[in-house]
Amino acid sequence: MDIMSFFPILTLLDVVALALLVICWLGIGLLIEHPGGRRPSVTILMAEYRREWMRELLTRDVRIFDSQILASLRQGTSFFASTCLLAVGGVLALIGNTDPLEDVAEGLTHTDSPVLLWQIKLMLVALFLTHAFLKFVWANRIFGYCSVMMAAVPLDPKNPKAATRASMAGELNIRAAWNFNRGLRSMYFALGSLAWLLGAVPLMVATGAVVWLLWSREFASSARKIVLTDEP
Repeated sequence: MDIMSFFPILTLLDVVALALLVICWLGIGLLIEHPGGRRPSVTILMAEYRREWMRELLTRDVRIFDSQILASLRQGTSFFASTCLLAVGGVLALIGNTDPLEDVAEGLTHTDSPVLLWQIKLMLVALFLTHAFLKFVWANRIFGYCSVMMAAVPLDPKNPKAATRASMAGELNIRAAWNFNRGLRSMYFALGSLAWLLGAVPLMVATGAVVWLLWSREFASSARKIVLTDEP
């Protein structure tokens, strides 16, 4: 059976570009979260600092400073979740009325494409934004778990439960941060997938640009160099 029979509107190049996008989205996430020991990503480096943060928590009698930091992290997840929700609503509204988009896209591509094709391309953007929204919401909730666990850490560092709960709070903090980063990556790819409106080749170029941007920020950024200055 010809696989293209399932895609009567999409061309072979569209399917290849779409497959490349999905592979790169999954691949860059795997590389960032599991880079190996030789060249850790910023995400991995910051995970160790989050554990160190919770170890320092044990030494502080007053932990208002820690709660303020965590509150600011939760505010960030809430902001991006709200932004994604608004963006999803806008994209879905555009899917329901593609007339304004058709005029602009046809002027750029000089092709007359069916409405369903524009809707499929916009649906890809909506899917990435929806995934990002779900990740931000989950990150916000895990940060909430972390705040409760931090509050449950005994003030006495010699308490047998203190170190264990601080470690648990650190791991929850890391999981929340990873989900937050996954949401950000989906937002990047949502923006990149807009290039599909111009055609399959622009989508491939945009995918490559997004991958390079994410890779450089995790493995070759000035922020990473600063973080590494404290490494032995």
